Amino acid sequence: MKVLQFTIPVAHDQSIIVQEDVLPHFYPYLHRHYEAQLMWILEGEGTLLAGTNMHAFKAGDVFLLGANQPHLFKSSPEYFQADKPLQVHSLMVFFDPHDKLYPIFNMPEIQPLYTFIQQYAGGFKIPLAYAEQTRERMLDIRGSKNTDQIIHFLQLLQTLYGLKDLVPLSAASLDKVSESEGVRISNIYNYAMQHFDKVITLEQIAAEANMTPEAFCRYFKKHTGNTFITFINQLRVNEACKKLTSGKIEGIATVAYSCGFNSITNFNRIFKAVSGCSPRQYLDNYHGALK
Repeated sequence: MKVLQFTIPVAHDQSIIVQEDVLPHFYPYLHRHYEAQLMWILEGEGTLLAGTNMHAFKAGDVFLLGANQPHLFKSSPEYFQADKPLQVHSLMVFFDPHDKLYPIFNMPEIQPLYTFIQQYAGGFKIPLAYAEQTRERMLDIRGSKNTDQIIHFLQLLQTLYGLKDLVPLSAASLDKVSESEGVRISNIYNYAMQHFDKVITLEQIAAEANMTPEAFCRYFKKHTGNTFITFINQLRVNEACKKLTSGKIEGIATVAYSCGFNSITNFNRIFKAVSGCSPRQYLDNYHGALK
């Protein structure tokens, strides 16, 4: 087993599994499963960690995660506060393209869909323009059984197959990580996600992994492809993007300090290095897309 191998409760008489969850927060550990997963966020917001890349998520978003792709939907910090009665709500469709469904995918007429799923083993986010159509297909699957469910599932795949200019959620892989190492990396990620708004020293994060700082640096780089500084900067910028567009916090400076940056100059520099634009340009682009 690798990372945290998670077993989906599969009914023996079903090839497609539909699961709907209403919980205080999402499953908080980096994990993987043999099935590909289509995930519709009905309620909740936070950070999706796919492989070694991070993406903000909010209500209405739909993601496809590849089979065996390590991932973690990390709810925002307020979902873990007892005085805030928040919840998350999701609808998921699981399917294993290499097991029960393989005879269908192996049909000449269906093989292009299988090739498409393989091509995007790193997953992708459904573009906003196609999200509603994808959500309707998912509801069709949930409301059907037997042959009808297979038909609706193939219609869903045909919808996804027609999408253009998709960007994989993750190019890097954690395939070579053992189960015990996966637990360690998951603990590192969780600690960083819970404390990103504060100063995290190398000594502190190394202690979480039961390593010396020097050994930790080598370990993290080897297994994630990033330095820890790069990872924490990406995490902070990702959180800053969510807060900038939430309308809940006034001012770029307030966002910067609330995400763990110690100066506006440092925030602007790192934000541009990670996102490719300044915080102000990011906001202008966001508001322009809404018009």
